[in-house]
Amino acid sequence: MKRYVFTRDILSLGRKFSDSGHKLYIVGGAVRDFLLGRENHDYDFTTDATPEEVTALFPSSTIPTGIKHGTVTVLYRKEAYEITTFRTEGAYSDGRHPDSVSFVRDLAEDLSRRDFTVNAFAASTEDGTIIDLHGGLDDLKNKTIRAIGEPKDRFDEDALRMLRAVRFAAKLGFEIEEKTFEAVKKDAERITLISKERIREEFFRLIDSPEPARGLELLRTSGLLKYILPELEAAYGFEQLGLHSDDVYHHTLKALEEAKRLGYPLSVKLAVLFHDLGKVEARRGDRESGYTFYGHENISEKIAERTLKTLKCSTEEIRKTCSLVRNHMFAYTPEWSDSAVRRFIIRVGLNDIPELFDVRRSDALSMDPKADFTLLNSFEQRIETEVEKQSAMTLRDLAVNGNDLKNEKIAEGKKLGQVLNYLLDEVIEDPSLNERDKLINLARIHASKLA
Repeated sequence: MKRYVFTRDILSLGRKFSDSGHKLYIVGGAVRDFLLGRENHDYDFTTDATPEEVTALFPSSTIPTGIKHGTVTVLYRKEAYEITTFRTEGAYSDGRHPDSVSFVRDLAEDLSRRDFTVNAFAASTEDGTIIDLHGGLDDLKNKTIRAIGEPKDRFDEDALRMLRAVRFAAKLGFEIEEKTFEAVKKDAERITLISKERIREEFFRLIDSPEPARGLELLRTSGLLKYILPELEAAYGFEQLGLHSDDVYHHTLKALEEAKRLGYPLSVKLAVLFHDLGKVEARRGDRESGYTFYGHENISEKIAERTLKTLKCSTEEIRKTCSLVRNHMFAYTPEWSDSAVRRFIIRVGLNDIPELFDVRRSDALSMDPKADFTLLNSFEQRIETEVEKQSAMTLRDLAVNGNDLKNEKIAEGKKLGQVLNYLLDEVIEDPSLNERDKLINLARIHASKLA
């Protein structure tokens, strides 16, 4: 087996441990990815030294970031290294956290508590020797995700490992070993024991993986999907007809694959994931007369909002995803007036438009690999032209403000807001009106009608 290649700083850090009679290893994903020839600088360090002994080695440069679980952060040569003492763990009564943690001196004991064989490698910082005690190298060669020991025991310890098995399969393009996968299927419901934040982290990494469609299909066949995104499972076998040869489920997976192929960001992939899920509720008609899905984008938006709130997403993640889903059914034609283009910019938001168009491209390519984007490209150009004109598109862009209308004794209170919104609407329709005198006159006329 080849030896791990360390940076000079890590080799120097390792010598600090060996000179004091201790061992320091890199474990887990960094070693796995090194063996696969992949980039990974997310290092996990483990040592036989206790947290107190690590602190004694670096008395003025340690932070007790996770001292309860044996982790301290060492500041060394302007870098921060999280170093965890070898440990074993007690029972997992809640299926999430160990009831107790015990520090040990044996690397083998520490590696035996890890999740999958391909994550249980260790590399010595003394000479780069890679240690494989669980057949991980064979599983790498065979492209297999296999739990260490009894799969049920590993999943009973931490139910999130079931989702991680699927995520690693999607990330690495591996198969999940049969016994491991059967254990996931039997215990899938236990994923509900896991915090929404932890599920979100793994689920989003799956969506952003090299093979998101494969990952989602593994979630479905394992039984996990109905506990994470039941609306997507409900879309399986839900036919659309018309321009669609796929059911809603497979169309969604294909659109995600297109978003991945085109290198679009996670925000676009999330919108693609949710964009058509409302069709299950919105569908009307039958196979003979055809189906309609009027308003499905609004139902899809509600599904996205509900799911992302449940997963404890940020306000901005929820806002952007919902906006992209809600607006993905725009129907531009060259006959649109300039004011219609400006209203579209205002409705969607200038910052969200590029990603909305990415959603549209992913959607179209999933139905037709040779989709023609001439019209979409033309629309992009018209938007750029309108932006270059610097026309007023918000209240801040008007040549008058609320104080101007108050000083002219035109409006106050609720009426003031109504007049300002009216002026903005008029200026959007005709930008030449955005001059102070013209707006004051328009404001007087409109305010008199509101009296």
